[in-house]
Amino acid sequence: MLALRPNCECCDRDLPPETRDAMICSFECTFCKACAEGVLKGRCPNCGGELVRRPVRPADRPAKFPASTERKVKAGGCVAA
Repeated sequence: MLALRPNCECCDRDLPPETRDAMICSFECTFCKACAEGVLKGRCPNCGGELVRRPVRPADRPAKFPASTERKVKAGGCVAA
C-alpha cells in the first residue's frame, strides 16, 4: 500500500492524500507537480526513476488506511538526477 507521504521532498509543499498534484517514483519518493515537471524534468533525484502522478486513495479509505505523516525534505532542495 502506498504511504501517501504528506509533502514534496524538494520544496516541502503540503500534498494531502486527495491532491492530484503529487508525483512519485517506484520507491514512493514524493514531489509536487511543479518540482517534478520543472527542476526535476520528470526524473527522481534519488533513484533516477520516472515520476508519475500519485493515485488518489478513495475517500472512504483514509480512516482505515491513513496517509503517512512522515515528512522528508532534501537538504538544499533538489537538482535533476
